[in-house]
Amino acid sequence: MANRALLKKTAATLAAAAAVLLAIPTTASATPSPSAPHGTLVRENFNRLPLGPVTQGPGWTTDTSNGTLTVEPSASGHGRELRLRTEGNGRTFLVLSNLAPPGNSFWARLRLRVTEFPTAPDWAHWTLAEASGSDSPTLVRPLGGQYAPTDKGNFWGVGSDLGPTGDWTAWKTSAPAVAGEWQCVEFHLDATDNRVTVYLDDVEQTDLTVSTKNHGGTSDDFVFPTFDTLKLGWQLYQANPAPASFEMRLDDIAVSSRRVGGCDA
Repeated sequence: MANRALLKKTAATLAAAAAVLLAIPTTASATPSPSAPHGTLVRENFNRLPLGPVTQGPGWTTDTSNGTLTVEPSASGHGRELRLRTEGNGRTFLVLSNLAPPGNSFWARLRLRVTEFPTAPDWAHWTLAEASGSDSPTLVRPLGGQYAPTDKGNFWGVGSDLGPTGDWTAWKTSAPAVAGEWQCVEFHLDATDNRVTVYLDDVEQTDLTVSTKNHGGTSDDFVFPTFDTLKLGWQLYQANPAPASFEMRLDDIAVSSRRVGGCDA
């Protein structure tokens, strides 16, 4: 009888302990991953996505017109990368939505390779990154550029559209756009002075920096929207370009409230 009473008591104790454990909420999903440093908003290297055409991924969607996105094996033989292709003046973007960067400021880093830049028509304008917010029509284009026939080349430039400063791209001949080569590109959007800073292969491109009073548009102040969306990809705006199609590769995307770095590798 004593043994039976002891067994009942033990069973009751175990049941109570199990009930307490079940009532405690799991915290695993709230624990930062070692691969996602403090401040990281987005990180994507495409290695966990299946090969082939893609229209969405973890935390991102796509925006295309006469364009496609395809996950392919990396040319280096390690991991995977994203191939983007457009026809004519099409567009193809990976879209990061629902961003809420602290202080409305953030850093982005990505590795990219553009197969060819346009050689026609004159002043053909292209965009590789566009940040926006639902509270303002202003589009901020930290990565873009233009074909300048006067200087016989394509050049990087920060730009904007649909805001008080108008449609502009402040390209500089000191920052030529080189086709067919991988580059590690970073940009910083700093809301304290509506400042855009660009780095190519870990080198700051000071000529490309724009800010509230120093930009390529009208005499109005350049002011950021409240950022909630970032598009990364390719768009060409003019019809009948040469070449007739464009292709680029993307890899190692990171968006963070702090500089991610890694371009010196």
